[in-house]
Amino acid sequence: MSVNDPLGDMLTRIRNAQMRRRGKVSTPGSKLRQHVLDVLQAEGYIRSYSTTDYGNGRTEFEIELKYFDNQPVIRKIDRVSKPGRRVYVAVDGMPRVANGLGVSILSTPKGVMADHDAREAHVGGEVLCTVF
Repeated sequence: MSVNDPLGDMLTRIRNAQMRRRGKVSTPGSKLRQHVLDVLQAEGYIRSYSTTDYGNGRTEFEIELKYFDNQPVIRKIDRVSKPGRRVYVAVDGMPRVANGLGVSILSTPKGVMADHDAREAHVGGEVLCTVF
């Protein structure tokens, strides 16, 4: 089956796995997903992820989810920019998630990064998702 929004699919898999209190979840691999997972890991929302290469250009990520006091660390994870409606922001108009406690993940000309890193680098871009 073809997926129109691969990043949205990955976020939904994470959300569903956390509702079922799973320790790990797998998702098909892509460079954009890998960069978003790097940001999630750097910000402390997931423990880690590993890459499995099946050859012929097919890869899969196994994401190890993070829990604290038997509650998921990711309370809310939402896709902002969708294939039908892209959302772009400048540095001045960058949203703050949960009054600065959450993170917006952006795709910028300098790569995929968290909102606070984009402010330091003084670049705007497409808001991929928000995490709290």
